[in-house]
Amino acid sequence: MTEIAVTDTHALIWYATGRAQRLGRKARRVFERADAGGGAVYVPVLSLVEVGDAAHRGLLRLGGGTLEWIKRLLASGRYLPAELNADVVALSEELRDIRERTDRLIAATALHLDLPLITRDHAIAKAGVSVIW
Repeated sequence: MTEIAVTDTHALIWYATGRAQRLGRKARRVFERADAGGGAVYVPVLSLVEVGDAAHRGLLRLGGGTLEWIKRLLASGRYLPAELNADVVALSEELRDIRERTDRLIAATALHLDLPLITRDHAIAKAGVSVIW
């Protein structure tokens, strides 16, 4: 079965840095299927920004540095960039129950792509976004 989803930042970081045990079983399975070629994970560009910020602040170590890590991630063809665009911004306006702007925009990305979001954020689930955890 091919599985396609959008990831939030924490789920991406945990999986990509060897801390997959922090993910829910279903969330971990989506990443594992993507790695095995049985699916894909869309990565919001905002998540890439957050990864870079975390690495810059020393909260995250990425082999080869942030730029190389992002290049490797996207070069796999299994992790696809999900662009921030005007449609996503407009959709995010309907998600004001999600307090954090970045979370709203990531959730709106999943809605825009009509895909579930890999997240454990309860506020996102309460806002009506389909989630996998």
